[in-house]
Amino acid sequence: MIVKYSVTLLRRTVMGIQLPPDICYGSMAFFMAILHNIFLLYHVDMFVSVYKIDKYSFWVGEAIFLVWNSLNDPLFGWLSDRQYLNTSAKTSSQYEIVMRRFNAIQINGPLFAISFIAFWIPWAYPWLQFVVCLCLYDGFLTMLDLHHSALLADLSVSADVRTSLNSRCSIFSAMGSASVFLSYAFWNKDNLSSFRTFCFILACVSFVGFLLSSSLLKNYYIKKHKEEDEEVISKEIKDLDLPGGAPTKSFISQLLSQKNFLWFAAMNLIQVFHCHFNSNFFPLFLENLLGDAISPSTGSFLIGISFVAPHINNLYFLQLCRRFGVYSVINFLFVVKLTLSIIMLVAGPSQIWLLCVYIASNRVFTEGTCRLLNLVISDLVDEDYVIHSRRQPVAALMFGTAALVSKPGQTLAPLIGTWILSMQTGHDIFQSGKEAGSIKLNYHDMDAGTRALHRQGCFQLLVYVPIICAASQLLVWTQFSLHGRRLAQIKSLREGAYSGSHV
Repeated sequence: MIVKYSVTLLRRTVMGIQLPPDICYGSMAFFMAILHNIFLLYHVDMFVSVYKIDKYSFWVGEAIFLVWNSLNDPLFGWLSDRQYLNTSAKTSSQYEIVMRRFNAIQINGPLFAISFIAFWIPWAYPWLQFVVCLCLYDGFLTMLDLHHSALLADLSVSADVRTSLNSRCSIFSAMGSASVFLSYAFWNKDNLSSFRTFCFILACVSFVGFLLSSSLLKNYYIKKHKEEDEEVISKEIKDLDLPGGAPTKSFISQLLSQKNFLWFAAMNLIQVFHCHFNSNFFPLFLENLLGDAISPSTGSFLIGISFVAPHINNLYFLQLCRRFGVYSVINFLFVVKLTLSIIMLVAGPSQIWLLCVYIASNRVFTEGTCRLLNLVISDLVDEDYVIHSRRQPVAALMFGTAALVSKPGQTLAPLIGTWILSMQTGHDIFQSGKEAGSIKLNYHDMDAGTRALHRQGCFQLLVYVPIICAASQLLVWTQFSLHGRRLAQIKSLREGAYSGSHV
């Protein structure tokens, strides 16, 4: 009800406002980033150190979230695009598909902002709040991310246009990551009133921003595709007389036959795991490895730069993608990640400033890879459209199904990370008896030998995970063949069969 009223109110407001469509599209990444980066950085510490969730509840909650997080992407993608798989259904025009994407963003964007607030105010038992908050937040984020990502494939077939849209997202995501710099000044476990106010303000900005940006982009698209032009487009689509798409139950079997999709899903599973591992344990590495060796301002800078730099770097990576192709750039980033980790392993934990650079750069290059993956999935949408002769591309369904295998990495990251931490250091971050849970080790009660052992365990966790991830990804990525001549052929066939809309 609140969202519908806000949409009506803003509809009148935006009538006289005009912004370039790529700016409107990119700004949505800003409104996601200002909230999601805060979530990634603080939600585990909030429940462990502030709400004092016990280990059993944490693991059960993460297990429930694992199931939900794995299923909601393909489920929401299927709900969005299932009609395009039905051969007997009326063919939808590209205009209608894109408008449905806008409407979904207009509804789920504000709901995503509201669900974000629920993390930071205690309103139920820790275990119950943990499960409900995670599932609600991820549900709205999934709907939002699916339709926003699907627009990348639906608005244009051109690699240049897609790269341009992605670069706008990088610029706005970098701006949105500034919330991480500010959050460090407000985060205080002993007094959370300022931090909660800060989160509420961010949620309000995101709420209004999604309504405004989606309305502006929707109005632009309506003006560009007038009714008489749309009739021509619809007729051209019907005149193509392409073979009908497969029913829903056949889509899975068709997708399983696409080797490129399977290799990408395997690589992306590792990538999602590593990205969330870095985010979840970034405070641990700062506090337990660097400790008093750096000032609080330096720690704040490292946290902030690790969130902002990937988006800034992505502008350069996207230029490289235009020149060398997405496949080659991603492969290069895997090599860089592996090389830096081996160098850090050889150097050891005593090199403080090298350790600072590595902790930040490890996250920068890992997140930089994540920013390019939507381009790969968009290419997979094109391949699926061509080889299965679909009437319409099923972009949201493809993005959702890709996440079916990869999204569990988000849940596995904190589970495996805390388990390895306990194995390496003997430190349990959860509350145990009268001892409060915390990700920070209490060095005051340790002798020098025990302290060195704990620090070495954290260091091994820091370097071994990237080495294993990078080596595994390089092996998997060499099997992916949708690049070079193969990709050029796919795009040529899709553009020849159907000329999509362009922003």
